[in-house]
Amino acid sequence: MSASVLQILWFILLAVLFSGFFFLDGFDFGVGMAVKTLAYNDAERTQIVRTIGPVWDGNEVWLITAGGAMFASFPYWYATLFSGYYIILLIILVGLIIRGVSFEFRSKSSAAHRHIWDNIMAIGSFLVPFFFGIMFISMIKGMPIDANGNIYGHFFDYINWFSVVGGVALTLLCYLHGLNYITLKTKGVISDRAQNYAHALYWVLYVGEVIFALLLFFQTDFLKVHPILTLICLALIVGFSVAAHVSTFKNKQGIALTFSGLTLISLVALIFCGLFPRVMISSISSKYDLMIQSASSSNYTLVVMTIATVILVPCVLAYTIWAYWIFRKRIAMPKI
Repeated sequence: MSASVLQILWFILLAVLFSGFFFLDGFDFGVGMAVKTLAYNDAERTQIVRTIGPVWDGNEVWLITAGGAMFASFPYWYATLFSGYYIILLIILVGLIIRGVSFEFRSKSSAAHRHIWDNIMAIGSFLVPFFFGIMFISMIKGMPIDANGNIYGHFFDYINWFSVVGGVALTLLCYLHGLNYITLKTKGVISDRAQNYAHALYWVLYVGEVIFALLLFFQTDFLKVHPILTLICLALIVGFSVAAHVSTFKNKQGIALTFSGLTLISLVALIFCGLFPRVMISSISSKYDLMIQSASSSNYTLVVMTIATVILVPCVLAYTIWAYWIFRKRIAMPKI
C-alpha cells in the first residue's frame, strides 16, 4: 500500500472517529443541556441524567482517540490546529472537565445543592459543541496561516457570523439528538415532553440549515473545489433532519435517534470532503494551505498505526455495542 493511499485512509479514519464522537457524545451534550431546559424538578433531572450515566465517559473515548490519531498520523495538522486554537480548545477541555465532574458530584450532593451541579452540567454540555462548531467552521472559512504553518489570527478570525452560526447549529443538532435519546430512553411525562420539544425545534433547525448553506456558499470555496460532494452532503444534512423530524411525529423513537445522529455525521462528512486534499486552509494564500501529503507522518508510522487499528477498533466497537445492550432498558422516574 503506497504512502498516498495510507494518507487518504487516515484522513478518512479521522473523519470516522469524529463522526463516532458526535454521534455518541452528541446526545450526551443534548442530555446535559436538557437537564436545565427540559426537566421541571429534581426527580425529572435525575431521570434524565441516569439515561447517560453508564455510557457518557465511554463516548468521550472517541474524541480522545481522534486527538491521538491526529497527533500520530498528521502531526503538522495537529501542531497547527492545537497551537492556533489553543484558547478555544482550552474552553472545550474545561467544558468536558466540569461536565464530567458534575456527574460525580451531583450524585453525592444533597438535594439542596444538587442544582449547582445541574447548572455546571448544562454549561459544560453547551460549551463543548458550541466551541467545536466555532473551531471547525472558522477552520473551513480559512485562517491566516503563514508559510511555516503558524496561525496569526485575531478575534474576528475565530468569532464571526459564519462560525457563530456553525456553533449554534452544532449545539442545536446535539440538543435535538439528546431529545431524541431522552424520548427513547425514558418513561412517562419526560419522554413525551422531549418529543414535543423536538417537534418544535426542528422547524428552527431548518431555518438554521438554510442560513448555514448560504454562508457556506459565500464564505468558503467548497462549492468551487468539490461541488458535487458538497451538494450531496448538504442534501444529506437536510434529508436526515427531515427524516428525524418525521420519525418523531410517527413516534418511531429509535429511527429518529438514528437519523439525528446521521445528520451530525453528514456535517462531519461535509467538512472533511470540503477540506480534501487540504487539512487547513490559509486565508493569506492558497500556497500556504496545509495539505494531506505534507502534514502526515512517515509511511512506516502509518503502516504500524493501520495494523494496530485493524486489531483494536473491532474490540472497541464490540465493547461499545455490548455496553449499550446491557443498559438498553428505559429509565423510569426515580422515587425521591
